Amino acid sequence: MRRACTVWALVVGMGAAQADAPNSIDPASGAATWETHAHGVALRLTQILPDQARAFYISRGFSAADAELYATACVYMTVLRNDAAPGALDFRLADWQVSTRGAPHVLRPVDDWLALWQQRGVSESARIAFRWAQFPSDQEYELGEWNQGMLALGLPPGEQFDLAARWQVDSKTYEAVLTDVRCAPR
Repeated sequence: MRRACTVWALVVGMGAAQADAPNSIDPASGAATWETHAHGVALRLTQILPDQARAFYISRGFSAADAELYATACVYMTVLRNDAAPGALDFRLADWQVSTRGAPHVLRPVDDWLALWQQRGVSESARIAFRWAQFPSDQEYELGEWNQGMLALGLPPGEQFDLAARWQVDSKTYEAVLTDVRCAPR
């Protein structure tokens, strides 16, 4: 028993020493997850591998070419939970900041994706499925509430980035930061 505890302490210590190491990696898919907790809020990003995104959208009526555009845009299953914030939290994705190589990177709003899909002739039912699968652009979460959805960062496969997620509680701004996150490889 003591040996198992020692090994576990070494594994936890090694993970903490590497800033760019994900919190976990799914053994079946290889998808990595980064998670942080700040000010009573949990934020988790899990890679959606390009093949997973392709399959998801092709099965909802997207052409292979349209699914490819989204699948290679650095997609994450994003979860935000109000576990113990000091009140209802309000967030807007427009307030979140992605930076890569020290420079800010603007997130493409869901409405821009929807306009692109309409311009490319994606069916209305496929566009509705797309919209419902996305992480919300803005939301309010009471204590205990949470949501999840896909979030495309618009970065190339394999790119490394930092994410600062911001929200407000009673007009006070809070932030959680994930550093050295990596987009899934192609």
